Amino acid sequence: MSHYEWLALVMFFGFFVIIMSGYPVGYSFAATAILFGTIGYFTGSFNLNLVKMMPSRWFGTMSDFTLLAIPFFIFMGAVFERSGLAERLLETIGKMMGRTRGGLALAVVMVGTLLAATTGVVAATIIMMGMITLPTMLKYGYDKRLATGVIVSSGTLAQMIPPSLVLVVLSDQIGVSVGDLFIGSVIPGLLLAGLYFLYVFIITRLKPSLAPDLPPNVMTFSRAELMREVLTVVVPPGLLVFFVLGSIFFGLASPTEAGSIGAVGAVLLAWANKRLNRQMIFEAALATARVTALVMTILFASSLFSLVFTEMGGKRVITEFLTNIPGGKWGFLIVANIAIFLMGIPLEFIEISFIAMPIFVPAAQALGLDMVWLAVVFAINLQTAFISPPVGFSLFYLQSAAPKEVRTIDIHRGALPFVGLQVLALLIVIFFPETVTWLIGLAARSGP
Repeated sequence: MSHYEWLALVMFFGFFVIIMSGYPVGYSFAATAILFGTIGYFTGSFNLNLVKMMPSRWFGTMSDFTLLAIPFFIFMGAVFERSGLAERLLETIGKMMGRTRGGLALAVVMVGTLLAATTGVVAATIIMMGMITLPTMLKYGYDKRLATGVIVSSGTLAQMIPPSLVLVVLSDQIGVSVGDLFIGSVIPGLLLAGLYFLYVFIITRLKPSLAPDLPPNVMTFSRAELMREVLTVVVPPGLLVFFVLGSIFFGLASPTEAGSIGAVGAVLLAWANKRLNRQMIFEAALATARVTALVMTILFASSLFSLVFTEMGGKRVITEFLTNIPGGKWGFLIVANIAIFLMGIPLEFIEISFIAMPIFVPAAQALGLDMVWLAVVFAINLQTAFISPPVGFSLFYLQSAAPKEVRTIDIHRGALPFVGLQVLALLIVIFFPETVTWLIGLAARSGP
């Protein structure tokens, strides 16, 4: 290994030192690239003229039509959250499931799945469900661990179920069609939701004390009233999700066009429910601008980092290492998934996508792996890291909204069974790639 390549590896680990110090990720990328690019220039290992290519590369990034899907889907979710539509959805499904053993917990799973397909924002979903459903479940005697576990796991489905910001970012970094990634993640996402639902259904019957029946005086509404509420609150968002994802599935619209449909549809639903006002639109637009600006900043800075790192031979060294791991593709999968899981402890998915994917993708392509399937595997892994104690982000989101009687240890212990279910789903997708590829093939045959 030449001294240039050693310098590239020092640059890579130096980046982690900077980021672990608490410096923002985008600026960490840029600072590391500038520092080591300067060192490389004076040692003869980096051609400074390559920096002149960056403006054209950034312009090409901004011209990428697919990335327009990011603000559309963020805006769609922000409107649902700030208009109160998501809150009404949660309350209505809670009434639907109230007469069933463990019905409130089952309702959380169902609502988490629907909100994942409409908002795609993990923090907002978990905090909202924590503020609305957690006090209610505790009031009626639900076990703290079951109640908190089902909220953090179901709220984190927004990482996996399309339209998901995670999937849009992964598609850009891995170089696969975001439409294929959306379609390929449908079955794995529903598999996760189904495992959660099945676990709650079984555990509340094996241990009825975890979820006592609701008292009769709570269920005072008639079936006609409930049906009317379902038709006005649950069905419209469900139809919007169907049109957004269905237009992608049947090849009628690109993900970006589908995102625009979702954004307009969310505004129309807010208007139909008399929740549309200037303040709500302003707050949703501001939230969209903030997240989009964060993604673009990291994208620009990471491309500068990648330019310096690649020119000094760092990417080639890591690719050779990953492709020569004993066990071939299985060895690569083990190492890559462990690395992503560990990075998921201190970092968020956007940061991990820009750090890890440029390193793992060349090796995965050299090993002949299906890149859409690999992206879905990584997405599930990122979701598992999000709820894994002791520092999963979803645990802290819920902790910020939980009542005082709910201890941190309750939230962490409550998440453990659902971490196990996510690992099970990850193994199913790894050993049965058809869970990802089957629906893509079906969509290709049914498309125009």
